[in-house]
Amino acid sequence: MPRFVLLAHDHPTPHFDFMLESGDALRTWRIDQIPAAKSQQAASPLPDHRLAYLEYEGPVSGNRGHVKRVDRGEYSIISESSEAIEVEISGVLLRGHARLEKHGEHWLFSWSQQA
Repeated sequence: MPRFVLLAHDHPTPHFDFMLESGDALRTWRIDQIPAAKSQQAASPLPDHRLAYLEYEGPVSGNRGHVKRVDRGEYSIISESSEAIEVEISGVLLRGHARLEKHGEHWLFSWSQQA
C-alpha cells in the first residue's frame, strides 16, 4: 500500500504538509491547520517532494525552516480525477476519509474520522 505523511512545517509561516506517496515522489498539499474531523479548509498544491520526507524530520535545505512528522501511515485511493482525489487513510492519529477537491483556482481539504 502507498504511504502518507503529515508534517508540521514552520516556514514561511507555520502550516502542515499533507503528502501522498505516488510512484517515486510525494504529491503534496499545504494546509494551514491540523485536520479536524468533519472539517474543511483551504489546501494549496505544492510541487512533488522527495520520498525521503516519509521518514525525515529536521531542517529543510535552503533555509526553509524545519519539519516534524505529526502522523504517518498508509492510504488507498477511493477515487481520483483532475478535480478531486479521495483516499482512505490509516495513520496513528488520522484514520478515515480524506478528500482534496479543486474549486476553480483553489483546493479544499476535508477529513472525516473513522468510527
